[in-house]
Amino acid sequence: MSSAFIDLGNGFWSVRGSFRIGGFFDMGTQCSLVRLANGNFVFLDSYTLPDAVHSDILKLTDGGATVEAVLNLHPFHTLHCEWMHEAFPNAQLHGTARHHEHLPHLPWSDTRCEQDELAKQYSDDFSFSVPSGVPLVCSDDSVHFSSVLAFHRASGTIHVDDTFVYLRKGFPLSLMPFTGRLGFHPTLAKALEPRAGAADAFRDWAFDIGTQWAGAKRIAAAHNAVLELERDAFPELVGEALGRIRPTLDAHREKYG
Repeated sequence: MSSAFIDLGNGFWSVRGSFRIGGFFDMGTQCSLVRLANGNFVFLDSYTLPDAVHSDILKLTDGGATVEAVLNLHPFHTLHCEWMHEAFPNAQLHGTARHHEHLPHLPWSDTRCEQDELAKQYSDDFSFSVPSGVPLVCSDDSVHFSSVLAFHRASGTIHVDDTFVYLRKGFPLSLMPFTGRLGFHPTLAKALEPRAGAADAFRDWAFDIGTQWAGAKRIAAAHNAVLELERDAFPELVGEALGRIRPTLDAHREKYG
C-alpha cells in the first residue's frame, strides 16, 4: 500500500500509510491532519510522511508554522513519534502515559491525551472518548485494544486506532473476520478488566458512543481504510459489532460477574 493524502472535506485530511507485519503483510497505518476553528492545525497520531505528502502538508500549514500540536492517541503507536517531532518541532507534543514512559527524551506536554484537560482544550473542534471496562494500556504488550477516539465534528469524521477496526484487503487478509465490516479489535477478550462489571461497562460505553456520535459521516480507522457512512448509520454499525462480540462479553460475565 502506498501512502495517500486524502482530503475528506471540512478541514480533515487522512494520511493512509504502510505498516508491514513480518516484512510481508501490509496492514497499513494512519495519521490525520485537521484544521481547527482557530485556523491552526493538529495531527492525530504520528507517521513518517513520504516526501510528496510532507510537501503538500507544508504548503497547507505555512511551512509547518501553523501546526500547533501532535496528539498521539494510541499508547502503542510510537514508531513515528520522533520523526513527527523533528519534522514539526514547534508543535506541542501530546501523548498518553505510555508515550511519556516509552520515549522519555521527547518534550511531551504535561497534558496527556487521555486526560479531561486535553478534551477541554480542544472542545471547540473535537469530542474524545476512552473506552470503559478495559485499561488504556494492558499489561500484556501484545494487546493493543484501547485508544483515545476522536470525533471531529465539522467534518463528521471519527479517527480511531485499533479499538474499532475496518480493513479493505485482498487475500489472504480478506479471510480475517473484520475485513469489509466495522468491528471491535479481536483482542477484546484479553483486554477486558478481570473484574465484575467490566463487560457491562464496555457495552454501555459502546452504546453511548454510538448515540453521542450518531451523526458521524465516516470512520478513519487503523490500520487500512476510511469507511464512509450512510446517514445515521453509526449507531446501527456499533450495535451490529456488539452483537458479534456478545459471546465474549457473556463469557466474561460468567467468569467475573
